Amino acid sequence: RKEERPPVTDLRMALLELLSKYKDDGQLDALREGVRLLAQALMELEVSEEIGAERYQRTAERKTYRNGYRKRRWDTRVGTVQLKIPKLRKGSYFPSLLEPRRRAERALLSVIQEAYVQGVSTRKVDELVKSLGLEGISKSEVSRICKELDEVVERFRNRPLTSEYPYVWLDAKVVKVRQDGRVVPMAAVVAIGVRATGEREVLGFDVGAAESYEFWLEFLRSLVARGLKGVRLVISDAHGGLKRALSEVLAGASWQRCRVHFMRGLLSRVPKHAQAEVTAWVRTIFGQPDQGMARRQLELVAEHLEGRFPKVAGLLREAAEEVLAYMAFPPGHRRRIHSTNPLERLLREVGRRCDVVGIFPNPQAALRLIGAVLIEQQDEWEAGRRYFSSASMAALYGAQEEEENPIEAVEEVLTG
Repeated sequence: RKEERPPVTDLRMALLELLSKYKDDGQLDALREGVRLLAQALMELEVSEEIGAERYQRTAERKTYRNGYRKRRWDTRVGTVQLKIPKLRKGSYFPSLLEPRRRAERALLSVIQEAYVQGVSTRKVDELVKSLGLEGISKSEVSRICKELDEVVERFRNRPLTSEYPYVWLDAKVVKVRQDGRVVPMAAVVAIGVRATGEREVLGFDVGAAESYEFWLEFLRSLVARGLKGVRLVISDAHGGLKRALSEVLAGASWQRCRVHFMRGLLSRVPKHAQAEVTAWVRTIFGQPDQGMARRQLELVAEHLEGRFPKVAGLLREAAEEVLAYMAFPPGHRRRIHSTNPLERLLREVGRRCDVVGIFPNPQAALRLIGAVLIEQQDEWEAGRRYFSSASMAALYGAQEEEENPIEAVEEVLTG
């Protein structure tokens, strides 16, 4: 019977040979070969466990036999490694070390490769490809990866919306895309919502030429066509095209102007030395316990500021209903529905991934990466806790005009 040296001995001898071979060469080649040897040894050990026997070993636990190898490229941080994956006569084997990357990382890699293959990559992308140690990027491989990811993103993007969504946030981020031989800024829009049961959900996203009325109108209509319903409050920035589209598509919903953006615009009309004072006065409006008292306090603040800052007083009166709309909802919800901050945090993560690319080779590549990031976020939300408690959602759908018990409101803030 043919015997074979133990795998540990084989690996030790191979590593010693590797050290002597690459002693005077660059470290990257040595690391790459070391990774290949280690991965190959791990696969051999893993497949032996799955079979129930070592090579040429006779045991009662043996389930099947080896049946040669299939070649597989493995892109790692130290470069592209050529592996030989063991095959089985019966059943199949896939190495655990080759578990698919997180979806967003695969999408990022596909965008970088696509830009490189199409010959429209920037210097930044060229450097990324080199730093990743990738070699032999083929159009067919890039096409396969892109198709696989695009199918996943499109299924998520076009899935039915099955709940009621009383709260919806809308915002946009500018991304750079190469189109018709030019680099143009495009608007990446994202919508998130809270279900009737209190969980957050990514409702939709798209990439368009500009953040125009026509683009927002088409985007909102697509959400409604997929099942968006029960919207009571929409939170967004005061973009003219978006406001107009909302009034047509979600006419029954209230609109909350992002309080953070409103304050920035307000303070831009105030000299720097007086901004702290004006901020303190305006905060007294938002500190009121209900909408009626907030309106009265707003008028008092406007009267106080009118002499020194007439533009500020005018803006306060003009935007009164828009910035106080959130106060018609349960107190325990208000700190999370008065601005687009919940969505902006998500867009910052999207922006962090997009900044790695810099310039997308086409709009579809931007959709792919943004979609992958949003799918990962949705997975985290599904596994996490509710955004609003079931008790507070019951209050929203229950006594419509009644004030919540102050003790319950405090408990909601504490439990979030």
